[in-house]
Amino acid sequence: MSALLDVQGLHVAFGGKPVVHGIDFSIAPGEKLALVGESGSGKTVTALSLLRLAQNADLTGTARFAGTGQGATRDLLSMPEQALRGVRGKEIAMIFQEPMTALNALYTVGDQVAEVLELHEGLSKRAAQEAAVQLLADTGIAEPARRARAFPHQLSGGQRQRAMIAMALACKPRLLLADEPTTALDVTVRAQILELLSELQRKHGMAVLLITHDLNLVRRFADRVAVMERGRIVEQGAVAEVFGAPQHTYTRRLIDSRPVRDVAPAQADAAPVLAAQALRVGYPVSLPGVRGWFRKGEFVAVQGADFAIAPGQTLGVVGESGSGKSTLALAALGLLPHGGTVAVGGQRWGRGGAEDRALRRTMQVVFQDPFSSLSPRMTVEQIVGEGLTVHAPELDAAQRRLRVLAALEDVGLTEVQFPALLDRYPHEFSGGQRQRLAVARALVVDPQLLVLDEPTSALDVTIQKQVLGLLQRLQRERGLGYLLITHDVEVIRAMAHQVIVMKDGAILEHGPVDRVLDQPEHPYTRKLVAAALAD
Repeated sequence: MSALLDVQGLHVAFGGKPVVHGIDFSIAPGEKLALVGESGSGKTVTALSLLRLAQNADLTGTARFAGTGQGATRDLLSMPEQALRGVRGKEIAMIFQEPMTALNALYTVGDQVAEVLELHEGLSKRAAQEAAVQLLADTGIAEPARRARAFPHQLSGGQRQRAMIAMALACKPRLLLADEPTTALDVTVRAQILELLSELQRKHGMAVLLITHDLNLVRRFADRVAVMERGRIVEQGAVAEVFGAPQHTYTRRLIDSRPVRDVAPAQADAAPVLAAQALRVGYPVSLPGVRGWFRKGEFVAVQGADFAIAPGQTLGVVGESGSGKSTLALAALGLLPHGGTVAVGGQRWGRGGAEDRALRRTMQVVFQDPFSSLSPRMTVEQIVGEGLTVHAPELDAAQRRLRVLAALEDVGLTEVQFPALLDRYPHEFSGGQRQRLAVARALVVDPQLLVLDEPTSALDVTIQKQVLGLLQRLQRERGLGYLLITHDVEVIRAMAHQVIVMKDGAILEHGPVDRVLDQPEHPYTRKLVAAALAD
């Protein structure tokens, strides 16, 4: 069978610096090829270059596409820009990684899907709107007519991704470029999106180039896989062959990068560092109709939560987006008004400024995305040492610097590796190194407990394994308690002693991690675990 897309000798450079080094691959009609590798390997740049969407990129090589227009095979890298516009969206479509940034916040979802049909299919505005609603329905969005009138921020993450898929498939393209289409989604939503893509791929007979670092996704979805490292394809072949007998050391390292459990038993009789009883968080909401003129309703985000964390213990909180996980964490940090009691080291929040400030030294937080949680205008020394200026004002500049260096060394960052480390800025580090900086910032004030809010979800699998290993080591050495918020069941299995399963603000199941994950009692827990195993 002749190739739908045949890429030969693709080189991509920016400002004279090469980032993709002469790669070759092809995709047959109806085939699913996965391009796998860590961040910085050149996967996304390769996909963007096929449609010449990588700004200021110098491209050489050929990318011959056997589309339906003009009959003959065309080279995407050399065809005129005006002709390429007819290919983009119509014959080759793309799903981007983060739908919230890819969708226009100022237009409704229906208008954005309809625009593709007006531009490429010549439909009238009314016909395009009707077709857009049907496309949203085809992707499994409930109440598609109502959702078509919604703006992106009014949809959930899964609904936004479905809207992106509807937009990409509007013109029934022959090739779909899917750039990390499920990375930011919960495990159950991820399974739904994957099933949807497979169904639509079979229905329309289109080929798919899947860009991902998720090997489980590749196992479930792809026919063939190409492994990229530092701009080069180091191995490619059928999924079963490459995963069953990987030839390249980098491929073997990717396959062996699943989280590994390495935690010590918690101190059974120790007083808890964090305890909550009947924790409840509610938000006022407007009531519909005349009732809303006189009183407010209430949305309960967390209802009746009881839990405790001992020194050296990890409590995992797992659930889908909107389940109340992050709200529970914010209440535990004393950052939200709440009912019930939350005690840190036996002391409750809300006693006053000085008393609450002392508790904040005991309890620190590490956020999901280190790039957005670290100020780009502050140096490493300022970022890591900021907590000391608040919680240890008695230290002079030299003493603070020593504490900062000690915290950085604890997380594996030293001036031997990074000359002038303290004067560097966050953008000068990789994603995994930035997360280590975030951990150092939390450790520098010598806390007893860390709240870990999706600490590895934005990281590649190999970096994720390193960061989890770091957190496990720090827990053993310091006796730290962790409140771990995640939707990743594998991370819970590797890190947690106890686990809470949340849905719609309620705790559905709570117990030792082995019992809850291996013998789940609630149907929702069984659904989560089954989705994780399938993924």
